[in-house]
Amino acid sequence: MSLVLVERNVRPHVGVITLNKPDRLNSMSFPLVQALYEALEQVAEDNDCWVVVLTGAGRGFCSGLDLHDRGVPPNSHDLSFSRLAMKSMSYMSGVVPAMRAIPQPVIAAVNGPAYGGGMCLTLGADIRYAATSAVFCSAGIVNGLTSSELGATYLLPRAVGTSNAAELLLTGRRIDAAEALRIGLVSRVLPDEELMTYALDTAEEMTTSLSPFGVMMTKQAMFAAPLTVAASTDNGKVRATGVIAGIGGGVYMFVRWFFDQRNVEAPDITCFNTEVMAQNMGMMLLLARLALGRRLRLGIVDRHVPVTVTGVLAAHDVEVELP
Repeated sequence: MSLVLVERNVRPHVGVITLNKPDRLNSMSFPLVQALYEALEQVAEDNDCWVVVLTGAGRGFCSGLDLHDRGVPPNSHDLSFSRLAMKSMSYMSGVVPAMRAIPQPVIAAVNGPAYGGGMCLTLGADIRYAATSAVFCSAGIVNGLTSSELGATYLLPRAVGTSNAAELLLTGRRIDAAEALRIGLVSRVLPDEELMTYALDTAEEMTTSLSPFGVMMTKQAMFAAPLTVAASTDNGKVRATGVIAGIGGGVYMFVRWFFDQRNVEAPDITCFNTEVMAQNMGMMLLLARLALGRRLRLGIVDRHVPVTVTGVLAAHDVEVELP
């Protein structure tokens, strides 16, 4: 029996990852975590999957570390006890960054208990929906360990604020779905029988009515501290502000899709840039220029943009305004 199931195209361009150890409330043994790594890698490489839903089989989402039969991390033979302990902690904690690293947004459909590492897995998701049966708890502190596991001390304050996070992490108290909704840990609470349908409906809405490139870039920008991307619309015109790196040819598809959908005039773009990112933003504008077939005006709020970049932009009919 596979400890983690991956289903493709449950809805158009929507995948589902299911933790599949229901007899142990999907507790996190090393074999299960290894299977979850493999599932995330499989989904990340699936170009036909644009959004993924993560849930648990049976009556629980994930009850945290399997204290009965946790196993050992892969490639851990011949390690001393101290090195094995370090490898074990590192291997477990890396699964949340792995969730953040895949291009697809992850929607957590939290059914039943999400304790310890299970609660941390929900924090690795981009959107969290809870069934009425959901219960959350930072279990490590209750078991004589620490609540600083799998990124919880970083992610939980961002989700619920420092006061609520400190109470949950330092006391280990359990909260039900209603309390999780009140403090902002989840976005919605639904009857158990409606949870997966709602999560899949949301995922399908994202894949059928939104630009996959736009969704992917929004996920990356939300959790990449040096990068900011914002957009606003005003009377049919678009003003974009941001620093975008590593975008490649996807910009061409995004620009075509964006303006085809809205039937609006192409934008002037103001770039709040840095020297390091200037060439990447320049590439975005060049692709936009080719896609839209009209002259663009670029305002660069940076006195240190390389002359070579402004020269290349001008050569491609992009008007440059320097401070």
